[in-house]
Amino acid sequence: MLHRVVVDLVAAELALARPGRVLPSPPWPAERDLARDLGADSLDLMGAATALGDLFGFGRAGMGDALLGRPVLSDWVDAARASLARFDADLVFRTSGSSGMPKRCPHRLVDLWREVDELARVVPGRRRVLSAVPAHHIYGFLFTVLLPQASSLPLPVLDVRGGSPAALSGMLQPGDLVVAHPDWWRQVAALGLAFPDDVVGVTSTAPCPDAVARTLADGGLRLVQVYGSSETAGVGWREAAGEAYQLFSYWRAAGGDVLERERAGGKPERHSLQDRLEWLDEAAFFPAGRIDHAVQVGGTNVFPAYVGEVLALHPAVRECHVRAMRADEGTRLKAFVVPREDAADVAALRSELTAWLAERLAAPERPAAFSFGPALPRQPNGKLIDWIIEAWA
Repeated sequence: MLHRVVVDLVAAELALARPGRVLPSPPWPAERDLARDLGADSLDLMGAATALGDLFGFGRAGMGDALLGRPVLSDWVDAARASLARFDADLVFRTSGSSGMPKRCPHRLVDLWREVDELARVVPGRRRVLSAVPAHHIYGFLFTVLLPQASSLPLPVLDVRGGSPAALSGMLQPGDLVVAHPDWWRQVAALGLAFPDDVVGVTSTAPCPDAVARTLADGGLRLVQVYGSSETAGVGWREAAGEAYQLFSYWRAAGGDVLERERAGGKPERHSLQDRLEWLDEAAFFPAGRIDHAVQVGGTNVFPAYVGEVLALHPAVRECHVRAMRADEGTRLKAFVVPREDAADVAALRSELTAWLAERLAAPERPAAFSFGPALPRQPNGKLIDWIIEAWA
């Protein structure tokens, strides 16, 4: 499990350091040399080592320079194991979003285990975990690292990210827990699969569309939806589309979009959420939209405004606007571009922008469709409005 966490973190950091870099899919062999086999240079290694050391507390364990000059994956896993042996009270996760520096989100391990105890009661009797999410983000860590260790016999974890969701039907067995994000479940729902008895799915990182959840339920899947964030970990859960979320027992509403978490032997912690909440009672709520205007693409928080800022830096772009596609268009971002006067060939500009953004943005951030015009689409009052996609990139 530790090997899987390290691989997912290193892969994410290397991709973040050089958008457009093509990396092999996990799992990675322990003997993989990050420099020789993946082309990571000293700056790449420094960034990945810093993130790994932050997650596992190398500094608190007195191992601040544990990875310097050691680019072999097995050495990194050994360093993480040694650090945890010295200090494992706290872990530091990072937000998965795109805009600017990822936010550090410290968590006490005792709090994470408290959530796992409640999750184990929500999804009892599991025999295997099938994971379609990275293990180094808090959602994947809870469900594919800690939860499999909560039973008397550790559960095997199968990574299903390397295959198509269509392959799921041939893999499922009674007692399976499938951990994924809404975009992945949307693809599964489109296949109309019939699930074996006693298979449970989990979805988080963004709201799962009710239509998707109902389709999966019609196929026999019990789908548990978990609400939370990197800052809070899990906050609440629900089992049926359209139902309110129920707070986990250790959370309390503290007014508006603020929650309070009980702490053993200490003062309660207050957390301001990234979503507006509509409360039905003191323990039941509905998320009512992001406060920070992030959208989800492939399980990653993406900020259209930030993507627009990057796109506007291209010398052939006079103005632009980026937004999420409508549900009938797709699940990616789209961009409307007002070219400068000397950029007359729209087809060539579309190709140029696609290649240019691939060098600067991670895959979930890149607009998958471009539209062009002499001015941004606006209402008479000047407010920007939606537009019809002309062509995918």
